[in-house]
Amino acid sequence: MTASSSQVREFREALVSEAGVYQATINVDAIERLSEYYVLLTKWNPRLHLVAPCSPREFAIRHVLESLMLLPHLPQAARVADIGSGAGLPIIPCLIARPDITVTLIESSKKKAVFLRETVNRAQLSKSVTVIAERFEEIPAPEADFVSCRALDRFEAKLPSLLKWSPLESILLFYGGEGLRDRLMNLDLSFTKIQIPNSKSRYVFVIGRSGVEQTRSLLPSSGK
Repeated sequence: MTASSSQVREFREALVSEAGVYQATINVDAIERLSEYYVLLTKWNPRLHLVAPCSPREFAIRHVLESLMLLPHLPQAARVADIGSGAGLPIIPCLIARPDITVTLIESSKKKAVFLRETVNRAQLSKSVTVIAERFEEIPAPEADFVSCRALDRFEAKLPSLLKWSPLESILLFYGGEGLRDRLMNLDLSFTKIQIPNSKSRYVFVIGRSGVEQTRSLLPSSGK
């Protein structure tokens, strides 16, 4: 079911009213394109289960504005590899707000990869985006300054493999809760934890180059 005009209006109003809470700056053009993304996702969601059912306001806040929390960490012309892209979160909203970013979206589901390509084409982002329909473990890491991940099956268990896979000079930007925090600490990994607004136990974790290099040297060669 495609979003109705009233739902789109509610989505836009939430973006505008709550942007300041997430320290996000969204211009009029970006709001329009984010609205088109929201409409497209609601059309595909019943078939692919891209996100859990939610109100337009919740989608604007939980999915779009939380995604835009990455932007202060991404310099001009940043290259990002996004793992388990699924619905395009967090990177599609970031790209819409900041078209200077170059992104590789890595999604193991072939059907979800089709959705991502459709989204990229509709939003006229194809020059900045490559979509790869493979598991990250099965492909070489692309050239990237940053590796992002918002939702990945068995994320905490796969973390060592992801650390081994990530480009050596990359900064990692991961979304997660207390479980991921504990896993990072168990790996003796240096990180910065940024609490997501209106949440007690959900964070953006920023893992810098020195921490990644140190931890990679301590992991077994298999990354498991």
